[in-house]
Amino acid sequence: MSDPDAVRLQLSVAATLWEIAAARSEREAPRVNAARRYLGAIHGATRLRKRLAGDDRAA
Repeated sequence: MSDPDAVRLQLSVAATLWEIAAARSEREAPRVNAARRYLGAIHGATRLRKRLAGDDRAA
């Protein structure tokens, strides 16, 4: 790999790692984290309700 290619690869990896760190930081922000937990609870309750409704129909 030539020098310019190596530098380009290093810059690309650095930019990707920076984006990952920014996304993790945003996801862990208190308001975002609370919203994710809330939506997860709703999703879990919805799945449980659908599963129980399916069990009722099968019985």
